[in-house]
Amino acid sequence: MSTTTDLAVPSLAASVRPTVWRHGLAAATVASVVTTTLAAVASAAGVSFADGSGVSLPVLAFTQLTFVFSMLGVVLAAVLARRARRPRSTFVRTTVALTVLSVVPDATFGFDVASALILMALHAVAAAIVIPVLARRLVRNAATPG
Repeated sequence: MSTTTDLAVPSLAASVRPTVWRHGLAAATVASVVTTTLAAVASAAGVSFADGSGVSLPVLAFTQLTFVFSMLGVVLAAVLARRARRPRSTFVRTTVALTVLSVVPDATFGFDVASALILMALHAVAAAIVIPVLARRLVRNAATPG
């Protein structure tokens, strides 16, 4: 009696180039930890993160918001990987523009100067962590003409 074992062998492309999702989740997690840590340090140094009405952002809001918006970036990367002719450049241009737009509320919601500048810097820090990780996943993911 002869037995054979069928092993599922992943394709070379799948084993060499891990998914956008896995790397995106890791980058979102790292960005969330880093922004939360920096916000806690800033808060301990006296930055209030209070808007014009006196309502202050809790430190854990940085974790939640960074993670949620980073995961939206992962979804965008996954969609562009399947649909865009040049997914990497489209992703980078789009996410950089969205990052610039994301700082508008920091400048307009009545935060003091220190709070606004730290908030803007935290947007840039999160983007600097997440965007390159996802962009690297999109290098070889050009959509085929169809």
